[in-house]
Amino acid sequence: MELQQQKNRFHDLAERSYARDLFTFTGFLGLGEQDAFWQEEPKLKYAGYTLYGGCENADRVMVRFGNAEKFGYDVPFPIVCIHIRPLASKFADELTHRDFLGALMNLGIGRSTLGDIMAGEKQAYLFCQDSVAEFICENLNKVRHTNVKCSLAENVEELMQEEPEHISIQVQSVRVDAVLARVYNLSREKSLELFRAGKVFVNGRACENNARSLKAGDVVNARGYGKLRLEEGSRETRKGKQAIDVAVYR
Repeated sequence: MELQQQKNRFHDLAERSYARDLFTFTGFLGLGEQDAFWQEEPKLKYAGYTLYGGCENADRVMVRFGNAEKFGYDVPFPIVCIHIRPLASKFADELTHRDFLGALMNLGIGRSTLGDIMAGEKQAYLFCQDSVAEFICENLNKVRHTNVKCSLAENVEELMQEEPEHISIQVQSVRVDAVLARVYNLSREKSLELFRAGKVFVNGRACENNARSLKAGDVVNARGYGKLRLEEGSRETRKGKQAIDVAVYR
């Protein structure tokens, strides 16, 4: 969907929610689409909104417009989680996120109906809109050369507690480019290329300012590399550098 069309869609959903006292939902939004939402957020907040992707720290999220206190009722997000696993693990391929996404796209499903895919150990957990869950469970039977079976997952929040790698780094300052370069072992020029290409997002918003200072709790996505979150507190070393703790999601 073109950027302006996406923005128009946000406004249509917000207006419908506010005028009719009902909850409205976007499809799943990628980082670029989330940035478009945040650009329009000052004009949308009158309707009330919540972002959620099925689990904490999801990369792809839906926006729900509406105010439960104003409406006097609440409605959950139409998101379910599907467990995709091989019929015979012994003969299964080592499957990647790209493999699972490709198999789903081959079913003709719109990308906006699909959230995060957490792949590993020959299986995956897929967040999707509940409207396509039955179709996926009935029709997704092969990923690459591996025969698979699908079922709705329970206790999703417990399953999805992705454990990040906790590291400590030292940087001259807590600038976003310095942190990315240190965490991912990038040269200054390579780090700057990410910003020029629009591949860096801070808290879901595109970041063009490579000198932006980060604070505890900020989440940084670098397309092609991964996601990191700054932990609480920083301290100055004897050599004048900033020592910070970072949670890294590979």
